Amino acid sequence: MTIDERRSPLRRFIQRLTASEAELHAEELQRESAECGAIPVGTCSRGQRVSVSGRLRTVVYTPRTNLPTLEADLYDGSDVITLVWLGRRHIAGIEPGRQLTARGRVAVRDDRKVIYNPHYELEAPR
Repeated sequence: MTIDERRSPLRRFIQRLTASEAELHAEELQRESAECGAIPVGTCSRGQRVSVSGRLRTVVYTPRTNLPTLEADLYDGSDVITLVWLGRRHIAGIEPGRQLTARGRVAVRDDRKVIYNPHYELEAPR
């Protein structure tokens, strides 16, 4: 039983009325992530093999002379993790707003959680 299920119906109703749109969106993403068996990004740590699920916020191609990269920030309602594909300029379906599940080992770069060359599955558009 989740914390939300233990609250009285009146308390949940009042909380939903007073919550901001961003808080409601974060709750929805956390619920969807939990339903597919993913680990919350906020609990992931360096070196851990994880399966995370969420929505892509940004997708950026970074041209470099030695190795171009495609980077995407995945938000699951608890935190953001950056997915990095080395040597890629574009991947069909990897675009802002897209829902996906990614698997890989967590690294930390510049105090940010990162998964390099993750295995991913795109979710059907909603």
